[in-house]
Amino acid sequence: MTRSWPVIAAMFLTLGGLSAVAGYEMASPPAAQWREIAWPFPRDGWPAGRAFHCGVAECGAEVEVYLRPKLGFCNCDSGVADDDEVDRVSDVDMISPRFAPLKVGDVVDVAEMRGRIRAYDVGMPKEKRTAIGIALSHRCDLMAVAAQGGGDAARVQRATLTFLESQEIRKWMIAAMEGR
Repeated sequence: MTRSWPVIAAMFLTLGGLSAVAGYEMASPPAAQWREIAWPFPRDGWPAGRAFHCGVAECGAEVEVYLRPKLGFCNCDSGVADDDEVDRVSDVDMISPRFAPLKVGDVVDVAEMRGRIRAYDVGMPKEKRTAIGIALSHRCDLMAVAAQGGGDAARVQRATLTFLESQEIRKWMIAAMEGR
């Protein structure tokens, strides 16, 4: 009996170590691995927003996210009603004027706001790019989110939503929508 105790202990340690490695490999990248970059787009009728970058090592592909509030720009009664509205207001056109939806969009909830999310193929010379457009409503205000990245739309969308749900960004979005 006493000889089997070290074998059992070694088995538990091995299983615990393997579980920790598997959990680490499957975990989403923390928001801290994103770095803020300068707003890359020319001035338009709305104030510049915030822009962030995540590298291949952290997100599985190069991903950039651009977000800004558009206060007083949303239908107060219906919020973000359909995919045509996401196409118009999410700022994907700033990434490229040549964008084509990959499929019908979906309803999404982010930072206590409801809206729609849609994936696009972006006409970029020399490389395949994917864009994600998100339009979120809060009362009569809109949070426009555009993201772009290399690779498949599911990966870019997953990285973007994980980032938007980080504590720091959720807090900023809620405050920005309140006009503070």
